[in-house]
Amino acid sequence: MTGDTAFSPNDPSLSSNANLHITIDEGSQNSENLLEEEGNDLENDCEQLFEIDGDDHENGMDVKNDHYFDIESNGHEDDGDDTNEHLFDIDGNGHENNVDEQLFDIEGSGHEDNKDDASLVDDGSGTSQRKVYPPPVVGMEFESYDDAYNFYNCYAKEIGFAIRVKSSWTKRNSKEKRGAVLCCNCEGFKTVKDANSRRKETRTGCLAMIRLRLVESNRWRVDEVKLEHNHLFDPERAQNSKSHKRIDSGAKRKVEPTLDVEVRTIKLYRAPAIDTVSYGSSNSNKGEINSQCDRSRSLNLKLRNGDVLLIQNFFCRAQLVDPNFFYVMDFNDEGLLRNVFWIDSRSRAAYAHFNDVVSFDTTCLSFNYEIPLIAFVGVNHHGQNILLGCGLLADETLETYIWLFRAWLTCLSGRPPQTIITNQSKAMQSAIAEVFPRAHHRLCLANVVQSILESLGALQDYEAFQMFFIRIVYDSLKVEEFELAWEDMIQRFGLRDQEWLRIFYDDRERWVPVYSKDIFFAGLSYFQKDESVSSIFDGYVHDKTSLKDFFDIYDIFLEKKRQKEALDDFESRDLSPILKTRCYYELQLSQLYTKEVFRKFQDEVVMMSSCFNITQILTNGTIATYTVKESEGGEIMRDVRNFEVVYDKTGAEIRCICSCFNFKGFLCRHALCVLNYNGVEEIPFQYLLPRWRKDFKRLYVPDFGSNNVDITNPVQWFDHLYKRAMQVVEEGMNSQDHYMVAWQAFKESLNKVRLVADKHV
Repeated sequence: MTGDTAFSPNDPSLSSNANLHITIDEGSQNSENLLEEEGNDLENDCEQLFEIDGDDHENGMDVKNDHYFDIESNGHEDDGDDTNEHLFDIDGNGHENNVDEQLFDIEGSGHEDNKDDASLVDDGSGTSQRKVYPPPVVGMEFESYDDAYNFYNCYAKEIGFAIRVKSSWTKRNSKEKRGAVLCCNCEGFKTVKDANSRRKETRTGCLAMIRLRLVESNRWRVDEVKLEHNHLFDPERAQNSKSHKRIDSGAKRKVEPTLDVEVRTIKLYRAPAIDTVSYGSSNSNKGEINSQCDRSRSLNLKLRNGDVLLIQNFFCRAQLVDPNFFYVMDFNDEGLLRNVFWIDSRSRAAYAHFNDVVSFDTTCLSFNYEIPLIAFVGVNHHGQNILLGCGLLADETLETYIWLFRAWLTCLSGRPPQTIITNQSKAMQSAIAEVFPRAHHRLCLANVVQSILESLGALQDYEAFQMFFIRIVYDSLKVEEFELAWEDMIQRFGLRDQEWLRIFYDDRERWVPVYSKDIFFAGLSYFQKDESVSSIFDGYVHDKTSLKDFFDIYDIFLEKKRQKEALDDFESRDLSPILKTRCYYELQLSQLYTKEVFRKFQDEVVMMSSCFNITQILTNGTIATYTVKESEGGEIMRDVRNFEVVYDKTGAEIRCICSCFNFKGFLCRHALCVLNYNGVEEIPFQYLLPRWRKDFKRLYVPDFGSNNVDITNPVQWFDHLYKRAMQVVEEGMNSQDHYMVAWQAFKESLNKVRLVADKHV
């Protein structure tokens, strides 16, 4: 084949695809036919792409019956000794072919090596950081193809291998690059024609690679990653490879001569339209946000010497013992570490079952701790707070929060929480609206109450104000009741001029309980009167805790959490609670619910004795409305209070105006009284939540399924079998009996596998 040859999909034997145009340079040979479909789930059917793959150049192409074909160029780039290697030029990729050296000229990329490269970079504040490029992971996103290439190239250089572009593909007419595969330069094997040459054999069939794809947001996403190499690393030789060599500045286009590729911006999860986001309609606000975003790009974590290496070592150790451990790093424009996020397999698995409500803990940021630690916190089946991910943030800007939330969402299979509770922050509010548009966003009530009380601590009649304020916030049953009481409070205590208090009032739907009665909070205790602002790391992290100290106690913290959960599992399963009444509702839930959740429900059963005079006030078919009078103590609060309860006999549905079920996760004493009044012997099944059951089981290793396992790919065999084995290991740690069963199963499985192997000897 001579000259530029355009493959057209107009051949009747091929499915029609007018969106792809591929050009092969003179001297290239056809590839063998590989049946690989590059489906793009974000494109419609008319935009399906063909991928070009050319691994064995001597083979002819036979695609008569294939709707999808795959040709890969194996010669985009090899080591420095290969001077005559063929090069595929895919339209629009900007790669140049040079007879003496095939150099890759990707517009603006600057694939260079700096001979004077220093291992440490001063951030201007007296601290220094090592330029670290973590391993790529599925879900990483970059603002451009060049950023993605540079990231993998820098990572490869740091490890000690070189890379090349194995294949890339574009859409016809637009010449827009849509995807690419970057691989280790030891990938594949020499063709028969080249095998007799005197050049040293450098290819080993290495499978290490990353697959990139352009997604809807015009970012480049890592879709597939293979990190395992089948050869030794040679950093010295890799430094001299084409992908790491300094490219002649005279042959470059649009590349600044002093550009060091290792300090280019590697932008993960960036918001493409971040400058258009605003908190209001005024231009001044937009300018403020744009300025804030510009400043945030230059910020970095204020770390001590050696902290970056400490972080990297922690991640490496974690992945050795936990194959589903996930982490991602974010770098600023100078290549310094800016943000970090990580989550272990137990947290990922727990989120699959407890994603109804999540709290975003920023205590360390709010109180200026030495380590800017954040945490995602959920509630397990014992009503205990559980860790669902951690991070370190350089700032609290919109861009940073968007990056963090997208990183968290990526490792959770894109399933957002139903409700998320945070501190008050305009940047955080905007980020949640963008990343979790369907989630209910509420503010931490304890934090808001504490902030208001502290700000008015100098009020002349502070104690009276405090009691009045607490009562109207926590005890208002109707919206009108709260709003009238708030106006009364403003007038009584002379707070009309407190503009900051009006801002809290304008945002009342996000923090006052009476506005959130239709949202399920799974017992998260932010609506309790005695709840104070605290962190999940209380007792482990204080304002002077260093990053080294934190990582030293991190595993201890997790282990104590797990031991506490295991102990509560045992006590809930094997011990029977002491009943305090003869009410069957108490007996029913004592057999179903975990110890701690049952104890809270038991308090409601005991308090049924304070309810009296149940009166039916309205009937509409099978739906009846009742009032339940309850005796209440306290000097200021009324002695008797009426609670409205609506009961539908047909569907056995009941709802109290106090909304205890949504707030705490179980029925209140008022609803129980109405059920008992109507002769309902058991609590209806829809009010028995599986998340509280003592026999509730979950796997601590996420089940990613086996539908997408390629049975011809040994690498996928390993990944799939390893994850399944880890599930057995985690379950086997529950008790000695579990351990014995798991151990026996492993022995039997090993014997069976060996018998299969013996048959093929």
